[in-house]
Formats: sequence, structure tokens, C-alpha cells
Amino acid sequence: MEQPIIEINGLTKYYGSLKAVDNLHLSINKGEIFGLLGPNGAGKSTTILMLLGLTEPSAGQAHICGLNAARNPIPVKRKVGYMPDNVGFYNELTALENLTYIGRLNGIPEAEVKDRARNMLVEVGLEAAIHKKAGAFSRGMKQRLGLADVLLKQPEVIILDEPTLGIDPTGVRDFLELIRQLSEAQGLTILLSSHHLHQVQQVCNRVGIFVGGRLLAEGNIETLAANLFNAAPYAVQVTLKAAISEANGLEKDILRMPAVSKVTVDGTVVEISGEEDITPDIVRFFVQRGFDVTGVQQKSYGLDEIYQRYFENNLKENASNEKSSGLFQRSFFSRFKKQ
Repeated sequence: MEQPIIEINGLTKYYGSLKAVDNLHLSINKGEIFGLLGPNGAGKSTTILMLLGLTEPSAGQAHICGLNAARNPIPVKRKVGYMPDNVGFYNELTALENLTYIGRLNGIPEAEVKDRARNMLVEVGLEAAIHKKAGAFSRGMKQRLGLADVLLKQPEVIILDEPTLGIDPTGVRDFLELIRQLSEAQGLTILLSSHHLHQVQQVCNRVGIFVGGRLLAEGNIETLAANLFNAAPYAVQVTLKAAISEANGLEKDILRMPAVSKVTVDGTVVEISGEEDITPDIVRFFVQRGFDVTGVQQKSYGLDEIYQRYFENNLKENASNEKSSGLFQRSFFSRFKKQ
């Protein structure tokens, strides 16, 4: 079996008494686009800094391309391209001049640095702006220039920290599609850190849900949904022409159907969840009862619902732990203590 290109074991980071990253274990394979998903302050950027060898872990290890990031930070930087959330360039220089200068700093031979810089600008869709000064670039164009900067040294791994921050919706869509194409064409491994659920779902093969320094879950959308909603993984919404009366006992009759575990009625919309997909049986049930069915939609659990469920479960677990130790009460009352 091929060795993971990113392998993290027990990675932990303290800042004083604050545990920013808590015993992180994660493997990412070659060619994957992995989304590290979590709110601001979850520990995503700290994890990235440890992966790049820019800060030492308090415990555990991170390996990229077989290299220990803490012990071999310079070789790691040769293999990894990193784009922060706010990319800086020399405003008075053109896009080509910026990339050529960066290429020289990365040791690219003078005979090929300008051609490679030009090729990278074409690769990211900036061929029309090669000779335009970076100071006149929009936020989206600067992010593309940042991606060209990352690609210039031909890395094996790309780490993108909130790459779509401040870009308009059209620019976000184009940027994510560009990332996908680059990964497929060049076999690049991409770690994308973000708190935008929809964007992560659009482009990533797998995601890791990161909250409070802990990785709560990781996998593809289908696996995460199956783990969370295994009691009732199938759901269908049936829209009726007329609302259901509580008096007719229809909910109880639906619950008697095989594999049905939950029924929710909201006016003319009935949502039915269960262990199996019995959509034809459900539609037949309503028709036989004389209801006019105006719509049937199978429900799939998106990343928004998955993330919310994991986030809620984490809050409940923390509250339970705090209550059992007495910390919950003390932290509650300390908020009102006079300074």
C-alpha cells in the first residue's frame, strides 16, 4: 500500500495553558483534495504551521512526503507550496516581474525562470494580466497570482489557508474549479483549510471536521452522513396538495410501514425517515389514501447538516464533562465576578 503523502500522529500544540491542537491523527493520500473544516480559532492554522515546520509541536509528529516536518523544515518547504489567506506581492511590479523575482529566490535557474513564470500565469488564467501591476489586481486575481506563486517551484503538496476569503461568488467558483483541475492534471495533493462548508463540499474528496483543536470526524460526505444518521439514513419529502389533519391518524399509519422510524409533518410537507429507501411504497400509500401528491424529493445529507450535528454533539459532550467535574458551574459564575 502506498505511503500517505501527509501523515500526522498525535500532533498536539500548547500555547501556555491553551491547547490549540489536541492529539491530531490524520492521513492524506497522494492526489487527494482534503478539506480541513472548522470555525475560526479551531486550530486549523496552527496545524498548518506545524506541517510546514514553522512552529514545533508540543507532542506528536507530522510527516510530509516522508519527511519529519519539525526536524526537516527546509526540505519540507522545497516539496510543499503554501498559500496563506492574505497573499502579499510587490504592488509596483507586474505579475510576471513578481513571479520571476520569487522564482529566483526559490533557486530556479535564470535561463528558465521567466518562461516558467509566464507558463504559471497562463496555467492559472492570468495570461491577459501578465504585464499588469499587482497593485491593480482584484482580490480574486491576487489569489490566482498566489496560486501561480505556489505552483512555480513545482511542489508535490499544496496547502491553502482560507484561499477564497474575500472573493465574490463567481470568483470562488472559478478558483475552486481551477484547484480541482490542477489536482487532476498534475496529481497534486491539496490540503484546503476553510470555514465555508459549501465551498469545501464542492471540491474536496474528503473532509475533516475540526472544532476546539480536535478532529471530531473525517471521511467523505457519504461516510460522515452514514455514521451520523445510521439509525435513519434514508429520508424522503412528500409534498401534498392539502395539509394533513392531526385527527386522521396518518402519522401512526406511516410509522407502521416497514423500515420507517420517523415522520415529521409541516403543513403540506411530510418528511419520512427510515432504514431503507421505500419511496415508491410511500407515494403509493398517499395515493391510496386519496391525497394528491404534488412533489417527491429524496433528501441527502449535506455537509452543512453533518457539520452542525458534529458541532452540537461536541458542545453537548463538553457541557457534560464540565458538569461532571464541577467546572461548568465555576466557569458560569466567574463571568459575573467583579473585576
